[in-house]
Order: sequence, then structure tokens, then C-alpha cells
Amino acid sequence: MKSIRWRLIIWLVAGLVLLALIAGYALYRAARHEAAELFDYELRTVALSLPVTQEDGTTARTPDPADWGGLAEDRLLIQRWERENVPQYHNEAALSMPRLPPGFHDKEWDETHWRVYGIQLPNRYVQVAQPMTVRDTLAIDMALRIIAPLWMLVPLIILFVLWVVSKGLQPISAISRSVAQRSYESLSPLRFDQPIPSEIASLVNSLNDLLSRLDQAASAQRVFIANAAHELRSPLAALKLQLQHANLHGALGADPAVVAKLEGRLNRLIHLVQQLLDLARADAERVDIENVVDIRTIAEHVVADYSFTAESRGVDLGLVASDGPISVHGDPTGLTMLLANLVDNALRYTPEGGAVDVRVSRDRQAVTLAVIDTGPGIASEELEKVTTRFYRGADAVGQGSGLGLSIASRVAERHGARLVLENRSDRTGLMARVSPLSVADAGID
Repeated sequence: MKSIRWRLIIWLVAGLVLLALIAGYALYRAARHEAAELFDYELRTVALSLPVTQEDGTTARTPDPADWGGLAEDRLLIQRWERENVPQYHNEAALSMPRLPPGFHDKEWDETHWRVYGIQLPNRYVQVAQPMTVRDTLAIDMALRIIAPLWMLVPLIILFVLWVVSKGLQPISAISRSVAQRSYESLSPLRFDQPIPSEIASLVNSLNDLLSRLDQAASAQRVFIANAAHELRSPLAALKLQLQHANLHGALGADPAVVAKLEGRLNRLIHLVQQLLDLARADAERVDIENVVDIRTIAEHVVADYSFTAESRGVDLGLVASDGPISVHGDPTGLTMLLANLVDNALRYTPEGGAVDVRVSRDRQAVTLAVIDTGPGIASEELEKVTTRFYRGADAVGQGSGLGLSIASRVAERHGARLVLENRSDRTGLMARVSPLSVADAGID
């Protein structure tokens, strides 16, 4: 059994049932002892109340069974002997039980257990016996009468146990919910409004310590990536310029196709370094998204920056947005990086003669940013995977690092939005939509 809750409930309920059984047995033993004392007293009373033989030879009246404290005569074995051990009287239940010494005795006779009392009186010996089952029946009846109310409370006790266990495990449930609701990239310590019980405080402290160490490792990784990318940018740019200069003056003396291939790989390396630097920026711990920026202006700049690339590839790149500023709360650098990666990704996969549209739409509550292309789209089973870092689809064409969509998704999350990828329904192509971006002037018509 893996559930602590059900383990506690089963053990507590089983313990309560066991205690109730023990209590019932103890009550039965106590009731049996009390019944034994009561019946022993009544046996003695019956023995002393038997009639005696009168001097004229007649027998005195046999007392009514009602005089025996409610004991029915058929539940008693009564015997009397004269001085010379001559049987003088026995009731219908008494047949041939042997005479026992005076006092109380337990006797098994005629396949029945008996409680026997004998007393020596002047001129006679009286012996009275009673089946033990009479005492047991009364003891059980008394015990059941006492324990019955307790058994009636068992359902209420079980409900109380369920409530107590649920209340006791609430801190653990709170920790589980807190961990489950956290982003996989959130490494801040766990914090709770309610005091943490001492039994799980060590667990919370250990989790926070682990999160702190993971945060330090992630920070070190981000710093390393940022530093490495930053250090690589300058030498790679210089290398590209030198390659272009050497090729221009014919210093390479190589096949132009080889030079073009070498330059293409160098461009890919430069692009990868830039994306690594963007990734480090997107993972920055603190981003001020309370600034008011004009998303339309950002979109215009990004479209202008990529217009030459789009023209060289024969792709029509355009912007669709309403006139005038469209203000949102956000980080201008992050939003520029988000849109640039989406446009770059769309241009890479849109064939010559295709189109890429950047659309900015808004309502009173939010702004939606979308990049729509006429490329091959993405297989439906890979739509959720392509935002993973360094993931490239099985049908991906061209050169890429698998970081563009991941960076865009990360920046969107930092702005409280979500990147959604959908294949177009009207034709082939992909629509990358980021929403909702918080409107800075939501109260203005």
C-alpha cells in the first residue's frame, strides 16, 4: 500500500475495532463475574429456602419459584438427603447427580457444565445446581447492552478518523500542490502562508536546499553560455569579414562553391552564437515587464530588419496592424527577441515565392501577436515538442539550431503569455500566436 492516507486510516480503524473487541471481551468477563456472584447468592438462597420435614411426618409447603429471585425451577437441579444420606426430595430436573461436598463446585454431568452448591443443615443435606449456560447467557446479554452504543458510534468514529487524517495531511497536500503548480524552470524556495509542522519541516528544508543548489548550477550555466556566446561573437564576425575580404581579392584561390559553403557554415555558427546569447537573456532571473512599450513599433523594426533577408529569399514579408500605437506592458528587448525569432523561423521554412505576415491585433483586454507563413507547417504530433530546446522536427529542412521557438516560448512565459503553434487550415503553413499580452491602456476606448 503506497498511500500514507489510506495506511493511516486502515490502521486507525483496525485499531479502534480491535480495541472495541477487547473492551467487549473485558465487559463480558466483568459481567460474567458479576453474574456468577449473583447466581451463587441465589443458589444459596434457594438451598436455604427449601421446606423441612415437620415433626408429625408431613412435609412443609414447597416454596413458590417466585420466591427464588426469578429463577425458574426447570433451570435448577434441587436435591435433599436425610441424616443417613437417604434421598428425601428432588425436583423434576434432578435425576442422578451425585452428592458433592458442601460449598460451591463446578461439575460436568450429563454432558452439561453445572454450578453446584451444597450445604449441611440440621437433619438434612441440601444440594442445588444450575447450568453454567444460564450465567453465560446473562453475561453476554449484559455485555451487549453495554457495548451496543459503542458499536453504534463506530461509523461516526470512522468519519472522525477520516477528518483527522485529512486535516493532518493537509500540509503534505499543500506541498504537493505547490510543487505541481510550479514551472519546471522555477527554482525559487517553497513558501507557505501556514506554519509548517515540524515532522515535514526537514523535508521542505531539504527541497529548498536542493532548489537553491539547482538555481546556483543553472545560474552558472547561464553565465557560462552568455559569456561564451559573447566572447565568440567578435572573433566569428571578424572571421566572416576576413573570409569575405579574401574572397573578394581572390586570395583564397578555391572553388566558389566551396567558399560559399564555408561562408554558409560560418553564418550558421554566428546565428547559433546569437541564439545562445538570446537564450541566456531569456533565462535572466529578473525581467521588468511593467514598462509600457509600443508593440507596433517593435514589429515595424523587426520587419524592417528582416526585409533584406526576406527579399534575398524571394519571400514577401509584411506587417498587418491597426494604425497608431498599440501599447502593452513588457520588456522591449525581450519582445523584440521573441518576434525576431518567430520571423526568422518563418523565413527559414517558407519557400521562395511564399509569404510571411506579422499581425498585431488587440481588444480591450489583451494584445495578440501572430506570425503566419506559407511553409510546410509542422507535424501535429510535434507541435508541442518543437518549443523544447535544441529540438528539430524529423521533417525539418534547412539549417537551424532548434532554439528559436524555445526562446520565443520562454520570453512569452516571462510576459504572462503563451506561445501557441497551429497549422493553417486554409492552406499549408504555420501560425505562431503569442497571447495574451497585457494592454497598457485597457481603460481607454
